[in-house]
Amino acid sequence: MENTRNSQSHKLVINGSQISVQQIVEAARGQAEIEMDKSRKFAAHINASRNVLSRAMEQNRPVYGVTTGFGKCCGKRMISEVAEKNGLNLIRFHGCGTGEPFGETGTRAAMICRLICFSRGYSGVSLDLMEKIAELLNARITPVVPSEGSVGASGDLTPMSYVAAVLMGQRQVFYQGRQMPAKKALDQAGITPHRFLPKEPLAIMNGTAMMTGIAAMVVDRAGKLADAAACATALCIHAIGGNTHHYDQVISRVKPHPGQGSAAERIAGLLASDAPPENFTASGPETLQDPYSVRCAPQVIGVLTDALQWVTDWIHTEANSANDNPLFDPESGSVLMGGNFYGGHVAFAMDGLKSALASVADMADRQVALMVDANVNRGLPADLVRVEESEQPFHHGFKAMSITASALAAEALKETMPAASFSRSTESHNQDKVSMGTIAARDACRVCLLAEKTLAVCLLAGVQACEIRSRLDQRPHLSRVAAAIRQIAEPNTADRPMDADIANLSSAIANSELFHPQSTVMKEHG
Repeated sequence: MENTRNSQSHKLVINGSQISVQQIVEAARGQAEIEMDKSRKFAAHINASRNVLSRAMEQNRPVYGVTTGFGKCCGKRMISEVAEKNGLNLIRFHGCGTGEPFGETGTRAAMICRLICFSRGYSGVSLDLMEKIAELLNARITPVVPSEGSVGASGDLTPMSYVAAVLMGQRQVFYQGRQMPAKKALDQAGITPHRFLPKEPLAIMNGTAMMTGIAAMVVDRAGKLADAAACATALCIHAIGGNTHHYDQVISRVKPHPGQGSAAERIAGLLASDAPPENFTASGPETLQDPYSVRCAPQVIGVLTDALQWVTDWIHTEANSANDNPLFDPESGSVLMGGNFYGGHVAFAMDGLKSALASVADMADRQVALMVDANVNRGLPADLVRVEESEQPFHHGFKAMSITASALAAEALKETMPAASFSRSTESHNQDKVSMGTIAARDACRVCLLAEKTLAVCLLAGVQACEIRSRLDQRPHLSRVAAAIRQIAEPNTADRPMDADIANLSSAIANSELFHPQSTVMKEHG
């Protein structure tokens, strides 16, 4: 379930300044109201590029997509009076998306990204269009946008055509918890449909807004997933009587990847105790070193954490760019026709991020396998069956849960094939090299969901195993993690369905700060 809260704690002002990925995420989740800058300076800033377009049209200069046809048909010329109809046809014929809709928060993030693009002052749009998009966002009217049909250059033409259509009162929206015709929602909200000026339909569609919006939401979720992975690992270590010396700060200091160091520090902090280490560590010479899925957890989680640094930077740059075509330079008066709609950076970032996400899912699956296997879990019951010994043959604990974790992790790994490697020549070979950025972002979103579910199983197994192992109270930080999980899912004391437990906990990973080091939820249990 997506967190689309109606309460708006602050405002996100669109005024041409830089906006962070986190600000985009917060506004997409409904935690900030969109406010357009009302100053004369900003109005002049937006109108300057509009004036360049108007002069070009008055001088009968060819302006791609306005006084020309689209794509391969750019050689066709048309008079200014036909330009408005030309733009409306662009919206209509791109209404051929397929598949399930993008999530509401992802679509809202895309709309915010388009506003940011327009605020750069090169797109030739009106302030009225920008204010109308802000109205939709603040009224919580979200276009229903099919998730399939974009090759990521010329940008997100087909997905964003659904946003453009809704602005003029057509197609479907999500509003007040249900799907309905856009015109009905606009009428109920007291919003008049927008009348597009020349170039505005193309400006909405011909850019990287959808892939960038989806990517922003994935970045946010991936950071929370890294936090959850550290907590799951700490539970697994306690459960199997693992060694804390694997997370000594010297190990990370001599291999100073920041993400590795922060993950090791977090795991060590969760395992901290005033009790002596021998209270927790399994005995026997073979327990000197733990399996890689536990011992190398900082190195695995660290890849994800460090990847998020540059991925976030790239998504921030993309979101704050004029990723449009054509562009109108107010300084020179030039009409610039280029390729900023190309989503190559987003594609590469998402292809890389989904690989790091899938690796964490794989690690979590191996941790589950370690805890349920009586041959290697150092004295825990097989499948973590938590009943009286006489009843154990009749119950199965986490037997099927471990299968589910493996299925989820396998699917996540399967989805890591780079989308960018599948560029196809399209549109009569005009779009002969495309980014596949939207597919990469959608894949990353899917891998993130699979990883969240895998980690949910691992966390559930981990807390069950720790409760069987006992002495969890001697590790107060880890005990708070376990208590927070128990607020969501009860112990498995007899065979029962656990699908709701997985769904609820994976949703908490994605949509809350439950496993963040400074989580207020976890503090409340302290």
